[in-house]
Amino acid sequence: MPDTNREIQELLVDYAASLRDGCVPTFLKSLSREEAHSISTSQQFQDAAEVTRILNGVGFADKAVTPNVDLFISRVGAKISSRLKKAGAASFGKRRNGERSVDRIEKRTENSI
Repeated sequence: MPDTNREIQELLVDYAASLRDGCVPTFLKSLSREEAHSISTSQQFQDAAEVTRILNGVGFADKAVTPNVDLFISRVGAKISSRLKKAGAASFGKRRNGERSVDRIEKRTENSI
């Protein structure tokens, strides 16, 4: 059970750890109403959080990974191509000799009666 009466310094340490680990939403969910109010009104916390963000950015700049957009685009292209092939095969299979698939189903049900 987390401590619900954390001081500003403790909140800043927890914020820095969540920022480093990439789980800021979890940190925000862990705040009690009083802690959230003290964070929003504390200029000390806001200044320290800004410094923490800057230091975190500088400290992990060499480990930052930019997403490979080419891979994303090729996957989207493959998905579109796959859907087009499925749609083409479905429309090809629906008609045989100019009749609709519904007509074929009706003929089958008439023959089985």
